Amino acid sequence: MTKWVYSFGEGKAEGRADMKNLLGGKGANLAEMSNLGLPVPPGFTITTEVCTWFYANGKQYPAELQGEVAAALASVERIVGTKFGDPDNPLLVSVRSGARASMPGMMDTVLNLGLTDVTVAGLARRSGDARFAYDSYRRFIQMFGNVVLGVDHHHFEDVLEEVKRDRGLSYDTELKAEDWQSVIAGYKQVVENELGRPFPQDPQEQLWGAIGAVFSSWMNQRAITYRKLHDIPASWGTAVNVQAMVFGNMGDDCATGVAFTRNPSTGENLFYGEYLINAQGEDVVAGIRTPQHLTIAGKDANGSTLPAMEESMPEVFRQLDEVRLKLERHYRDMQDIEFTVQQSKLYMLQTRTGKRTAAAALKIAVDMVGEGLISEKEGVLRIEPKSLDQLLHPTLDPKAKRTIIAKGLPASPGAASGKVVFTAEEAEKAAEHGEAVILCRVETSPEDIHGMHAAQGILTTRGGMTSHAAVVARGMGRPCVAGAGELRIDYKRGTITVRGVEVKAGDVVTIDGSTGEVMLGEVPTIQPELSGNFAELMGWADRFRRMKVRTNAETPLDARTARKFGAEGIGLCRTEHMFFDADRIIAVREMILADTEGGRRAALAKIAPMQRQDFVELFKIMKGLPVTIRLLDPPLHEFLPNSDAEMAEVAKAAGTDIQKVQHRAVQLHEANPMLGHRGCRLGISYPEIYEMQARAIFEAAVAVFKETGETVTPEIMIPLAGTKKELDILKAVIDRVAGEVAQASGHTVDYLVGTMIELPRAALQAGQIAQTAEFFSFGTNDLTQTTFGISRDDAGSFLPDYQRAGIFEHDPFVTLDTEGVGELVKIAAERGRNTRGDIKLGICGEHGGDPSSIYFCEKVGLDYVSCSPYRVPIARLAAAQAAILGEQAASEA
Repeated sequence: MTKWVYSFGEGKAEGRADMKNLLGGKGANLAEMSNLGLPVPPGFTITTEVCTWFYANGKQYPAELQGEVAAALASVERIVGTKFGDPDNPLLVSVRSGARASMPGMMDTVLNLGLTDVTVAGLARRSGDARFAYDSYRRFIQMFGNVVLGVDHHHFEDVLEEVKRDRGLSYDTELKAEDWQSVIAGYKQVVENELGRPFPQDPQEQLWGAIGAVFSSWMNQRAITYRKLHDIPASWGTAVNVQAMVFGNMGDDCATGVAFTRNPSTGENLFYGEYLINAQGEDVVAGIRTPQHLTIAGKDANGSTLPAMEESMPEVFRQLDEVRLKLERHYRDMQDIEFTVQQSKLYMLQTRTGKRTAAAALKIAVDMVGEGLISEKEGVLRIEPKSLDQLLHPTLDPKAKRTIIAKGLPASPGAASGKVVFTAEEAEKAAEHGEAVILCRVETSPEDIHGMHAAQGILTTRGGMTSHAAVVARGMGRPCVAGAGELRIDYKRGTITVRGVEVKAGDVVTIDGSTGEVMLGEVPTIQPELSGNFAELMGWADRFRRMKVRTNAETPLDARTARKFGAEGIGLCRTEHMFFDADRIIAVREMILADTEGGRRAALAKIAPMQRQDFVELFKIMKGLPVTIRLLDPPLHEFLPNSDAEMAEVAKAAGTDIQKVQHRAVQLHEANPMLGHRGCRLGISYPEIYEMQARAIFEAAVAVFKETGETVTPEIMIPLAGTKKELDILKAVIDRVAGEVAQASGHTVDYLVGTMIELPRAALQAGQIAQTAEFFSFGTNDLTQTTFGISRDDAGSFLPDYQRAGIFEHDPFVTLDTEGVGELVKIAAERGRNTRGDIKLGICGEHGGDPSSIYFCEKVGLDYVSCSPYRVPIARLAAAQAAILGEQAASEA
């Protein structure tokens, strides 16, 4: 029979850390901490399988669940010595989500559950602190009212502000017990006004309401957005954790906090975190009060005058530091921990693998290898390949002039400039129009997730280093300055003011997430140096990976950039990009307008020297590394002008009239150019085009050899072939030109002729095609288009609908469709190898830089992936991880 509930407490647990899929990350780690003997309040976890059942059965529960929850709750009551709903000695619990992947702030939490008009009086008597009891009750009503009952939190805020105003008070901590009773009365009235029924006074109704709310929050919009951004499948579901409450808000010997076992921004091996005295956990992450630093070093580094926990609670701090070291040694990774201190006793509420910046992840991985905690292979597996993108972003030029208007906390490193916007919706809208923006908020909330992703950077006036803005920004790789308290944001006026300076919506500001500085205007940036930890880890990755990593490049700048990032050749040189240069487009257009082969050859003769020089530069930069050159691919109409003025210019250069240019443009127009007269079909119709390009390639290879002594082995790729016969005809042209160049120059160039597999027919006929082709390069952009029958240029209008409907888990143009397109790649690879055992196989579509697509390429056994220059480090790391994981899977099998 399925077990739906797992208990923990008293130094033991029914679960373990390796049960994350079933218990969620929080539940598995609570069980593990209990088994380690750490001070964990007792509780139980309702499994992720219940979440799956819940959504598959009309939001109902398995029949056995109620009994299992009752038994687990009775166990908690026994351990704590209190009873749920007891008017004199009430047990209070927290109800929290816990997916298997960390999703900070995305789902719902309810604290202090079990408080009612009756039990709050019992809590006040038992604790001897009426203020604490009623403070806890008002928190519960507000949280439960918002999360479970759906009452907007601003209604509660209005009541609280009104009571503070009436009493002449500024801070929540100044309110006394009777003040909180007034707030509670107002809160209960809000609920009744909004819902037409009173706030529930039955603890069991509260408990099941909260459990249902947590399961329902798995499908709230912010959680859906977060999962989409982080590739977390909806099918995983969340667990629910019910745990006995401990209280950080019972007085000045109580506290609550969040800590990281190492610095999550820099990776330094320093205890890092914040706490609040006389507070509950939500106060720290919500940015409602300014938190204090755990350590004296942290306090000094951030210029705080508030006492560190190391000073105010030295014995508790010592215990917490011991727990930090124990957890890090046990999990062998940097941990993000939550804790509460109740009357000077430490309780651990959570540990999980901590979110960190890419720079911190690199340092932590390299340091932990050096400390002997993990192996080099584990170090390579620790880094999320896509996160390396953070390291390739610019930082502020130290020599640049900057006008600093404020300083906050350096919450997430990197620098960004952009127009000021004040809402997530404005940020998203501006980003859609290609505008760079900085999202400026008093504090961010989980509802802002879409705007945070759209913005270049995030600036808040409240919150600390562990606030929502800081944690989410670090996970996204966005620069963030948090807690810039000098700034005053006025949402209604759309302004930020500080010391007489006013910044309006739309004005440009720059933030530096490494220093916390906020500056007026745009500050110039410089590229980062990819050395130190980055170079060391990439060295390990290169040692473990099997596949080569090439780049897609046709300009010297792109080629040099890719080499700097470790590219091992060019996997796709798109020659048509070279044709659009201003000094040669006229000649290209002359060639298109020519009525005869002679006319076309005359125009091509003007292009040939420029094309040859293009290849000379690329061959020199690549210094003998392979260069795959795709011959002309797009339809000819793409090279013709659209405006009358440009058409007149072309007519004049070609010695003809504008009507002929217009007529030719109409003649070349195609209803579906993606499937039209392009690729090798151009070569069949106009072999002189491919002949010119082949000659330029071979002459460039000869020139480089004679100048530098470097041997160049070009790989000449014929695009869009669907039959062996097309290749036979065009390979004969290339071979003939190679012979002519060898005879004229006295130097023979070794070369390969292959094709781009981008049609389903080509994949299925790969065995035949490989009789002629010496290499295959999978053009998965077009192979995806032709397999699905979907135009990449037009699919944006409906692909989101397909993803929402669950038809596509991912955009197939971003992440390879392994079941369909991938199956064709697999078939082509197998059939090609059966015909030609040494055939070279690579991929050059956009998928060549996508980590999950790279894992598939490793499984199929491709020889290399090719991607844009800035994705080369990502591909190198992903290829290494794919090889290590493949090796592990083989050994386990």
